[in-house]
Amino acid sequence: MPDNSWLPIPKENIIKERFAKTKPIMTPSEAVVESSRCIFCHDAPCINACPTSIDIPMFIRQIMTKNTTGAAKTIFTQNILGKSCGQVCPTSVLCEGACVYHDLNEKPIDIGRLQAYATESAIDKNIRFFEKGKSTGKKVAIIGAGPAGIACAHELTVLGHEVTIFEANKKPGGLNTYGVAPYKFSNEDASKELKYISEIGFKIKTNSPVKEVKKLEKEFDAIFIGTGLGSSRKINIPGENLKGVFGATEFIHNLRAKELKVSVGKNVIVIGGGNTAIDAAVESSLLGANVTIIYRRSEKEQSAYNFEVEHAKKHNVKFMYLTSPVEILGKGNITGVKCIRNKLKKSEIIPQKGSEFVVSCDMLIKASGQKKMVEFFNSISKIKLGNGKIIVNKDFQTTNPKYFAGGDCINGGKEVVNAVANGRDAAHGIDKFLIKNKRK
Repeated sequence: MPDNSWLPIPKENIIKERFAKTKPIMTPSEAVVESSRCIFCHDAPCINACPTSIDIPMFIRQIMTKNTTGAAKTIFTQNILGKSCGQVCPTSVLCEGACVYHDLNEKPIDIGRLQAYATESAIDKNIRFFEKGKSTGKKVAIIGAGPAGIACAHELTVLGHEVTIFEANKKPGGLNTYGVAPYKFSNEDASKELKYISEIGFKIKTNSPVKEVKKLEKEFDAIFIGTGLGSSRKINIPGENLKGVFGATEFIHNLRAKELKVSVGKNVIVIGGGNTAIDAAVESSLLGANVTIIYRRSEKEQSAYNFEVEHAKKHNVKFMYLTSPVEILGKGNITGVKCIRNKLKKSEIIPQKGSEFVVSCDMLIKASGQKKMVEFFNSISKIKLGNGKIIVNKDFQTTNPKYFAGGDCINGGKEVVNAVANGRDAAHGIDKFLIKNKRK
């Protein structure tokens, strides 16, 4: 529990103002004007840059001609979570990053916001493009209701299979519900999108962690694993168990679960250099804290996207590079972090003796990556792992033929859109396995 020096929870109106969307939904006139900028490249590098291969020039042309419903269908055909991906994808390094306007030193087409505009319109009007397929008599279990599991469930349902998703958390959605920064995609957004997708007819059982797979193996004809990653990794320094020390994954999960109504320390240290570290830092700053990110390497080597780093700087997050924590200080509650300066020799980090110093803080967030769920994977017969990740073939089938997998549990942690692509394609692998190539 925090001590009395922590900041009070901001009032609801202040929270709404501070956590307002960084990419608000376009108006119809804004969408038409922006779509008219597209030159509709014949080779469309933006399509190749999208992990779900959405026909981007097609849906932009449809928006330009005011066929918003057609645009939504084009998007959803390839990516049923097109709304969330339009808002949470790092578009500046994917589709927009490939836009030919960069070659002309011009601003790229705002593809993400156009995608969010079209899909939100269809969801708000409850316009549906897919229906449950003719029953095959086959049953599929999905472990995890994150983007990979939801995409897989929807595609399997369209193909006519009976699908049940087992989700450990109180709400489905995975990363979109519990892991994405709320100024990108809110709880309301996540809930609305999930309702729209799931009404096609698959089941979601929440508060249902899978601890024993034998029962599922008897009841279902195939099983898809979309568990994502586990809890935050330890940083293995003294004082890690002091009060006021949190894992970034758990901090963000708690923030989303409590609708942003959480208290933070006045002075917060975030350890790490990835996008999760940035999200935790910005969220803490928006709640009123003075925030510093400590990263052991240089800014150039930071794995967070440049636009995320700039976003953090705009929200008064400070950065301390070439610095490593060596001890968390305090008695009961955290009072500070003892650090050491580093030098780099090629890629090797060399701590500098005698450079130790202390940074005062009353809260520390560890964003040093997440554990892989190796113990659970090892409980499943004949599944092979590589570096803690599930090994799959081109059909996303594991070395146990009855099991398929996709998302972070096979790639170690990528974007929502990668998980969606995995889940969608795995559904076709499962379909091929279940009906033995008899589908026309």
